[in-house]
Amino acid sequence: MLNRRTLLAAGGAAAVAACARQLPPVPAAPPPVQPGPPPMPAFYDALQGEPFPVPAIPRGSIEPELWRQEVANPWPDRPRGTIIVDPDAAMLHFVESAETATRYGVSVGAEGFSWSGTARLQFQRKWPRWNVPDSMIARKPELEPYSVANGGMDPGPGNPMGARALYLFQDGVDTLYRIHGDASPRELGKAVSSGCIRMLNQDVIHLYDRSIHGADVIVLSSMRPQSTDAVY
Repeated sequence: MLNRRTLLAAGGAAAVAACARQLPPVPAAPPPVQPGPPPMPAFYDALQGEPFPVPAIPRGSIEPELWRQEVANPWPDRPRGTIIVDPDAAMLHFVESAETATRYGVSVGAEGFSWSGTARLQFQRKWPRWNVPDSMIARKPELEPYSVANGGMDPGPGNPMGARALYLFQDGVDTLYRIHGDASPRELGKAVSSGCIRMLNQDVIHLYDRSIHGADVIVLSSMRPQSTDAVY
């Protein structure tokens, strides 16, 4: 037999249960947000004032360690303007002072592993022509229209020399070793099938503007298999 106290207790329990049923479900925690690639530095934006387009470097296409940056100078005894290329590390340093250097990520072609030593920066060119050497034409006859005898390839988009080129001589003789632009962002820091030392066009323009005529260019020895033919 139910008494008043039992009825009140039962009613209270029912009310609590009803309230409990009305509570909204606890939402599941959202999945963690995956961080996107960091924004590119402004100096990798599209460049204005050039005779040919220099498009912006796409975000996320280059690892930050390959970005142009000021670093501690690993060669403090070298004078300002000295360029040191490490083909195996795919890095180029420009000595700014005894304390600092500007470091650039580069891509290295087969010819970038085939020559080492100290050269002289003999001259530089803006938007250079590409004069394909006979050794390369022997392998790729379709490049005959761009031979030295035929005047080479006009500058501009499609020319593998890119926006700037630095020409290296040793004892007054052309080494056929070049530091030049038109590197693809995706190949930066890697070995590629041909060429010497390639830089992003933004970076090779920056290097060109501060390079010093007659400065030493030191190319460190590579431990990789070497090639004997220079391409450009």
